[in-house]
Amino acid sequence: MTQSLAHIDLLEDTWARSVPYDQFDLLRRDAPVFWHEHPASEGFWAVTRYDDVRAISRDHETFSTELGSTFITDQTPETLEIMRMTILNMDPPKHSRYRRLVSAGFTPRMINRLIDRIQERGLAIVATVAGREQIEFVEEVAAELPLQMICEMIGVPDEERHRIFDWSNRLVGFQDEDFRTSEEDGQMAAAEIYAFCESIAADRRENPRDDIMTALVMAEVDGDRLTSDEINMFFVTLVVAGNETTRNLIAHSLQALLERPDVKADLVANIDDDDLWSSATEEFLRWGSSIHNFRRTATRDTEIGGQSIKAGDKVVIFYASANRDPDHFIDPNVFDPRRSPNEHLTFGGGGSHFCLGANLARAQIKIMMREFLRRFPNVEPAGQHRRMRSDFVNGIKYLPVRLNA
Repeated sequence: MTQSLAHIDLLEDTWARSVPYDQFDLLRRDAPVFWHEHPASEGFWAVTRYDDVRAISRDHETFSTELGSTFITDQTPETLEIMRMTILNMDPPKHSRYRRLVSAGFTPRMINRLIDRIQERGLAIVATVAGREQIEFVEEVAAELPLQMICEMIGVPDEERHRIFDWSNRLVGFQDEDFRTSEEDGQMAAAEIYAFCESIAADRRENPRDDIMTALVMAEVDGDRLTSDEINMFFVTLVVAGNETTRNLIAHSLQALLERPDVKADLVANIDDDDLWSSATEEFLRWGSSIHNFRRTATRDTEIGGQSIKAGDKVVIFYASANRDPDHFIDPNVFDPRRSPNEHLTFGGGGSHFCLGANLARAQIKIMMREFLRRFPNVEPAGQHRRMRSDFVNGIKYLPVRLNA
């Protein structure tokens, strides 16, 4: 239990052990805008209250993504230039133009078609582990649905999906020894994804299909189109945002229920109650908070919650803390599948960077969890889960379970 502000540590070793909810409770109460030192980079302001996180998310003019990227650690000028080509690291108006173009791949028609396929794939994934006594849930179940859906979205064979699994682990797991073997390996993974995407995009220009990659290649708004580099960088983002985050949200959802057999039993008893499962999905999202934080950089001298912030300062907003703020959630440390209202910030606090794939993620979590529990209502832990060592991604990398079917 963190006793004082002198013991606050929100870096990767802490997250490898557990989500530091005790630290967030202390910070929200005593220092909601807290100066946090960093051993290898400039320090940052840790922002932990719901209202401040949401306000910063919606004020891109004062709190820029593009100036310093979304990551806590400082980037080299060369790396920063590359990162600024991704939608996560752009500010309006550049971001607005890019989002208008890539939104062509996320029309209601495209998403509705994908949701129908999520149901089919979710059932098939459950069938592949039926008959087993014990499984490793993360790789065999939680990772499978988003991997398969990415293949569906870009129109590549399912057998390519494990390459995507490997690439995404190497891209976001650079602080975890299980995923990355060298400093250069993450850059190599990005280059491999880039080349892979280039070949698919080239094919779609010649042989268009009814998939998101074709929509991106053909997208045009007022005569403006995405360049090859922009398409490739969006694909890199899609591999991580569309895979890693949803995988972890599914894993966190099961972990939450394994720790609360009474809640699991309630959801199983009401497995066909669609309204309850929609509400439970929002609670899974609030609870799982798949991204710890996003960094912003102050563009001018300003103030947050009475704390003076200088131009150029790093401001890091913590979603896991905002999602447990007692000023916005009754009994925030209770997992309540019937929680209402539930205006969590897991998809961002609104504003320009609200998650483009939010409804797709909701559908994957709801369907995968529901069908898994329908088939394995008596699932229980088969050992200790292991968390990812990362100050950015809230990951569970290992979750053994007994199916008890």
